[in-house]
Amino acid sequence: MPERRTVALVTLGCARNEVDSEELAGRLEADGWELVEDAEAADVAVVNTCGFVEAAKKDSVDALLEANDLKGHGRTQAVVAVGCMAERYGKDLAEALPEADGVLGFDDYADISDRLQTILNGGIHASHTPRDRRKLLPISPAERQDAGAGVALPGHAPVDLPEGLAPASGPRAPLRRRLGTNPVASVKLASGCDRRCSFCAIPSFRGSFISRRPSDVLGETRWLAEQGVKEVMLVSENNTSYGKDLGDIRLLETLLPELAAVDGIERVRVSYLQPAEMRPGLIDVLTGTDKVVPYFDLSFQHSAPAVLRSMRRFGDTDRFLDLLSTIRGKEPQAGVRSNFIVGFPGESEADLAELERFLTGARLDAIGVFGYSDEEGTEAATYEHKLDEDVVAERLARVSRLAEELVSQRADERVGEAVHVLVESIDDEDGAVGRGEHQAPETDGQVLLTRSEGLSVGRIVEAKVIGTQGVDLVAEPLECSEEAGR
Repeated sequence: MPERRTVALVTLGCARNEVDSEELAGRLEADGWELVEDAEAADVAVVNTCGFVEAAKKDSVDALLEANDLKGHGRTQAVVAVGCMAERYGKDLAEALPEADGVLGFDDYADISDRLQTILNGGIHASHTPRDRRKLLPISPAERQDAGAGVALPGHAPVDLPEGLAPASGPRAPLRRRLGTNPVASVKLASGCDRRCSFCAIPSFRGSFISRRPSDVLGETRWLAEQGVKEVMLVSENNTSYGKDLGDIRLLETLLPELAAVDGIERVRVSYLQPAEMRPGLIDVLTGTDKVVPYFDLSFQHSAPAVLRSMRRFGDTDRFLDLLSTIRGKEPQAGVRSNFIVGFPGESEADLAELERFLTGARLDAIGVFGYSDEEGTEAATYEHKLDEDVVAERLARVSRLAEELVSQRADERVGEAVHVLVESIDDEDGAVGRGEHQAPETDGQVLLTRSEGLSVGRIVEAKVIGTQGVDLVAEPLECSEEAGR
């Protein structure tokens, strides 16, 4: 009998990384590895790192060091870095962090089992040399699908796999293994990004935009429904571009109703939308399709025209407010969230005031605010007119205070509304906790239900909002039929 091999996956960063980790888990399980939850119970701890901003990179390094501390005190024999930070820095990360026994890039994912076995046996797998992954695919989106067959695209494994490779869950099983039991799961819609925002390095290590085929997205969603998932969240670097390389920029509008019709799926949520690429037909589908939640994760980043142009982005306060007015004209209870950068090079007091004007008028449900810092390899890092760190910190604190006040006000506006809550946890301390349609996992607050009798995790219950706790809502479950309480 082969020797028992155990592996734990520690995931940092965004929902896209979570999908990648579950694909790695599927590959490893298919090759005989036993997946364990705790790194201290694993022969190999695999840390799926984030390489987006400095804080995320620090968290990734801390996780690698924490896993390394387990060596010599338990079962753990090796610590391996994968993910965006590993892909972005490769051998430089390996040299700076000798505690990691291996640094693997995306090209290693297809052979992850062999890579881990080599490292576990004391061998050395050379860390990859980082490269601009945008150059791996043709400039023309229409030519990418054929060329993409030879390019590593984490989270894009086909659904119809040879027998013995896919998890044993029927003919539609994807190369994926769930690492939790939450009733919500992310599905990767595409990878990469063709936008050239001056502050963002993601396209350089995630590559150019390439869509997954609708049949694979549908097949994976059906498989997730078989695993008990009730809500799927579509993720990518830019969902509004979905289909442009497949010859149909409006493909998302066609796909969403098909996903919503999958047996067992009660909610479909779309994340990562670009304001400049929003179109009337997509707004109609997001606000008017049963089981597709009216949720808009819009990447505004700022609203002052001069700052947006410097960011290589488009729009302004009034255009953005008009977009929100259009959305709420279709669905008054639609949820909207966004992120913003303050202290961008050249940002004036007038620019900051313009951003505050937008925030005050936008009535956003959730707001993320970040202070600008240089990211190596980006255009903005070369800009002049950088603001002093203390000025950036002051503006960050100022806008964060405003954002906290505004999202609390927006939550107060929902008092009296009926919300459909997906129950995600029930325990003695917190009772029943879930999310409304306007709340994405982990980022947008939650709904605290006043009673849990008769409820179960994965059930959707109608409730009336009776109070708030900051951005969180307090809601009382309503008497509902068995069908309404799925």
